[in-house]
Amino acid sequence: MAAANLYLDPQIRDWVLFPITLILVGVLRHYVTQLLDGTPKKQPILVVREQRALLRSQILRSSSALSPLAPSAYSALSSHLSTAFLTGTYLKVQPKRDANGLVVVEKSDVPVPPPNPLSDPSQMEGMMEGMKKQMVMMVPNFLIMGWINFFFSGFILIKLPFPLTLGFKSMLQRDIATPDMDVRWVSALSWYFLNLFGLNSLFRLLLSPPPLSSDNPHLASPNTTSSLSLLAGAAPSGSPPPPPDFQKFFEKELENLEFSEGAYRWAGEGVEERVRAKWGM
Repeated sequence: MAAANLYLDPQIRDWVLFPITLILVGVLRHYVTQLLDGTPKKQPILVVREQRALLRSQILRSSSALSPLAPSAYSALSSHLSTAFLTGTYLKVQPKRDANGLVVVEKSDVPVPPPNPLSDPSQMEGMMEGMKKQMVMMVPNFLIMGWINFFFSGFILIKLPFPLTLGFKSMLQRDIATPDMDVRWVSALSWYFLNLFGLNSLFRLLLSPPPLSSDNPHLASPNTTSSLSLLAGAAPSGSPPPPPDFQKFFEKELENLEFSEGAYRWAGEGVEERVRAKWGM
């Protein structure tokens, strides 16, 4: 026999389904996480200078195809950044130079062992920051999950519009001990978990501030040392990422600047002819 159809009270939709979907899972959890999260540590001015120099070069490259800068201004700025990247002007730790002012690259056959994170205060601080962020993410989730489990245990919220196999029954019908119910019906606690893992990226996109650089999202804020270190190389499992090597970043950016100069085009080129053609002058 076919399973009997269920009719849900509209108040369940208005007072349980919508708050769990929009408020509890998305907006409330986002702002509770921001309140519990600690204030980001201010980076030293030399570290910010390294990151902003790289960001400045990327912005210059991204607008080279139709640049608002005149050819003389673009060439001067590109030459200044290229010289600074070549000589290491923006590095917080200045490299060693010879008598002619060139950077001396020291090569050694003995591999340098990675620093011990337990003896490095900066590494220990990074590990503690990661643990605090994980705890901050867990506390709101447990509070909201307990609130839903206490007040709405056994509630049926929604019916999925597509058929599913019996293997999804334990995942979609938590707190409901009814073996004959259609698999497409979703309980309150299961709906919370579906929204928690399925809409997390969407709420992060809508509620988080946009990055400053679309070319490299790791340079969106000055507090991105750990993110930049991932670009330099993968860290061993269970250990903090290594500090970023900005000298390698600057060498790569120097090559990118040379390539972008070939694609440079001034936005004001031929503007007189375009105005005459548009207005018939």
